[in-house]
Amino acid sequence: MLVLASASPRRRELLAQVGYQFTVQPAHVPEDPLPGEDPIVYVTRLAREKAEAVYRGMIASGTGLGNQCLDSKSSLAVLGADTAVTLDNTILGKPENPADAARILRLLSGRTHRVITGVALVTAEGTEVAAEATAVRFLTLSDEEIAAYVATGEPMDKAGAYGIQGRAARWIPRLDGCYFNVMGLPLALVSTMLESRGIA
Repeated sequence: MLVLASASPRRRELLAQVGYQFTVQPAHVPEDPLPGEDPIVYVTRLAREKAEAVYRGMIASGTGLGNQCLDSKSSLAVLGADTAVTLDNTILGKPENPADAARILRLLSGRTHRVITGVALVTAEGTEVAAEATAVRFLTLSDEEIAAYVATGEPMDKAGAYGIQGRAARWIPRLDGCYFNVMGLPLALVSTMLESRGIA
């Protein structure tokens, strides 16, 4: 039984897109980076904490195990993920308000930033953690373009204040790495991890 420990609709869509059957059980863990925490360490730590919290909760309560005996927890697999946008190794989180979204977009304008997703898979065999990084180039944006984009509301729930699958796609001439990673779930990496645990 595969469980996605995320409330992200994009991650649900991506995992379903490649044919996995799963249920969703969002994790509730603090998402603030620790002082001086490296971005890769940050996203892999959060992915691990989310997946392990959901795994422990489901084992403790028997939730989702159906008619299976709790001893058969070997059938339970929990996938956690966390994505960060970084510029000059500084984590740019989700915008706090429209003015903050505009500030972040001005920082990204005309530059290349990195999108890093940490992934964790928890099963009875233990926890496996990995990360994927993608370099994303932005065109130079005018203040008018930024204001119009912020006014759509699209940037407000997204790390880095943009969604590559949305209107911001017009400003991204190239990227180096996994496109799906920028959306929040590096599918090739995740599939490799799942298949290594016998989850097809």
